[in-house]
Amino acid sequence: MRHRFSVADAADMVALSYFVPPADMSDRFGALYLFTADKPQVADHTRADFAQLRFMVAGTGSYHFVDGRQVRTPDCCLLGPTSAATHFDVVGPMQVVGVTVLPLGWAALNAGDADKVADQALDLCDVFGPHWHALLQMLRQVDDPATAAAQFWAFLRAQLRMVSEMERAFVAATDTWLADEKSPRVEVLQDATGLSARQVARWCNRLYGAPPKYLARKYRALRCALILARDNVNWNALCEEGAFYDQSHFIREVRHFTGLTPTELREKASIVIRLSMERRDVAGEIAKLSRIS
Repeated sequence: MRHRFSVADAADMVALSYFVPPADMSDRFGALYLFTADKPQVADHTRADFAQLRFMVAGTGSYHFVDGRQVRTPDCCLLGPTSAATHFDVVGPMQVVGVTVLPLGWAALNAGDADKVADQALDLCDVFGPHWHALLQMLRQVDDPATAAAQFWAFLRAQLRMVSEMERAFVAATDTWLADEKSPRVEVLQDATGLSARQVARWCNRLYGAPPKYLARKYRALRCALILARDNVNWNALCEEGAFYDQSHFIREVRHFTGLTPTELREKASIVIRLSMERRDVAGEIAKLSRIS
């Protein structure tokens, strides 16, 4: 799958392209992405995020999770929801095709409880069956990215089950809660869903990979990080508006979920962080929360 550069940094020999999901898949998955690094060694980190399906078209690597574990990246990888910034090392040249799995996509894949695989890298063939390796083989053989993307979505569509109305309603309420509240309070989500605190926690763990209070922290920090990195906003003012206890709390939260302090985000964010934040501006129908994380 050859890279046609849409977002690139020639000096770093790194490129990232996005392919918007088909309309019938946009509530289940974020943009498909093609990440290329024409370098012998790639070491960087990614922000806390939703679960990901990732295919190592070229290169071999490993993830370093927040608890200190180092896990080899399977060629066909299911990366669970990440609770903090995650470091990766790859022996290149590197080419990865991936897609964000949104909560409804997680339900449609019938993938079980997301919190059970948070901060883990699993082999998709072990989880869902050996036929997933055929998708990797296709990605390695098809040169044209648009053709490969179309075949990718067709394969993925065939793996999905119908989601329930309850799942749809809960995800719609939770996404709105996380995206629209500066400092989300669990009571607001309970009122929106009509569920008890225990029920809300169970649903969040199953579909989002973490309890609601942790999700509120995660998306508050990611939302602030995106503003800091992309907009001309004073981070001290952002700290005061974001319901953080003080500046040190703000710095700790942003660093935990992005791997960088507010100053580092503004002045020396890595190439991977900078290119990944371009997802916010991808044209087409992409879930609002997927543009944040």
